[in-house]
Amino acid sequence: MLDPKLLENLSAQISAALAATPIADLEKNLRAMLTASFVRLDLVTREDFEVQKELLANAQSRLASLETRLTELAAQRKSQA
Repeated sequence: MLDPKLLENLSAQISAALAATPIADLEKNLRAMLTASFVRLDLVTREDFEVQKELLANAQSRLASLETRLTELAAQRKSQA
């Protein structure tokens, strides 16, 4: 969902803006707060999402093939009986 590079760039910009100020502790606290929020939201990267999406599609395809095969075997068994 969120690009890790975007988060790194945002962090770098915040660090650069606050490095020369006495608010350096605020940057640490803000980073910790954002990290904790993202963890609680249980976000995944787009890459992880796409991998899981592909695995699910493969599983669904395999299930459809197995269902078709099972139907064929059941039909053969009926015709032999």
